[in-house]
Amino acid sequence: MVSTMVAAPSRVESLASSGIQSIPKEYVRPKEELTSIGNIFEEEKKHEGPQVPTIDLEDLVSEDKEARERCHEALKKAATEWGVMHLVNHGVPEELMDRVRVAGEGFFNQPVEEKEKYANDHDTGNSGKIQGYGSKLANNASGQLEWEDYFFHTVYPEDKKDMKIWPKNPSDYIPATSEYANHLRALTTKVLSALSVCLGLEEDRLEKEVGGKDELVIQMKINYYPKCPQPELALGVEAHTDVSALTFILHNMVPGLQLFYEGKWITAKCVPNSIIMHIGDTVEILSNGKYKSILHRGLVNKEKVRISWAAFCEPPKEKIILKPLPETVSETEPARYPPRTFSQHIEHKLFRKTQALNGDGA
Repeated sequence: MVSTMVAAPSRVESLASSGIQSIPKEYVRPKEELTSIGNIFEEEKKHEGPQVPTIDLEDLVSEDKEARERCHEALKKAATEWGVMHLVNHGVPEELMDRVRVAGEGFFNQPVEEKEKYANDHDTGNSGKIQGYGSKLANNASGQLEWEDYFFHTVYPEDKKDMKIWPKNPSDYIPATSEYANHLRALTTKVLSALSVCLGLEEDRLEKEVGGKDELVIQMKINYYPKCPQPELALGVEAHTDVSALTFILHNMVPGLQLFYEGKWITAKCVPNSIIMHIGDTVEILSNGKYKSILHRGLVNKEKVRISWAAFCEPPKEKIILKPLPETVSETEPARYPPRTFSQHIEHKLFRKTQALNGDGA
């Protein structure tokens, strides 16, 4: 599919490969952020202090009741205290994860001109298509830019996929990504079922509340972080929480993810064959804050390109009202979140961010 474009926006990859020694000022983070940005490889080697939990899902469907309960407890603890975890024995074949990585890297290894054929309109500020290849342009009051290019598209369900914007090269991109999305959909059911049980709810309750079998959508964003000549001044992705119900992240084993835990930025280790899972705002709201949607960001480095595949499991934008489930609310724990559609929640977050940048709010 070839898009008709006016001038192509500048890509971070082109900037990074141009031989610059210092980054343009739009990429330099504000002073208050710079103090906490360190060398990601050194940060990853640290063994003291809190570590992102690793949860083994093998016993989630065990016939042994005690093993199943232990697995539920570990998942509940991680979702309550952290809101992020490394999942192992998650049921997604290792060979398929490798195929997804190879296909995504293959797309980004093509010349920029080739990738521009899949460019979206989002960067230009037009309200056109947001799916496709892009780079974040300054659309906020601070004019800040992030050191990344990306490819964004809906990967599940079948009837919501726009195959016109899916990369034709590499040839395994479509089959590998489609199969991976189907596995993630099954994993979503498995995890939401366990999280429901841990709240004392019916097993299928959380999944129903986020759209059930028919309405839940999975959006994939492949984040491509080129080498950065001044990584101590930039961020690949600025601090945020995910709006999704759950987010699953695959990466190319280059560190970069940091979580804001107990007042400090903690670097996630690279755990082989794992998938990182975030609890998103949607599940935090439904659980009335019992499960946490953690603040996180992405660091960049001088030595290695980092690529991550973030799959956001989201409810339909308008059909469902998100609010704390009645079972999670009591006199001592009143509802912490007002009723909103998913779309209204996204708008509310953008509004608050704009207020904060303008100095009008927290």
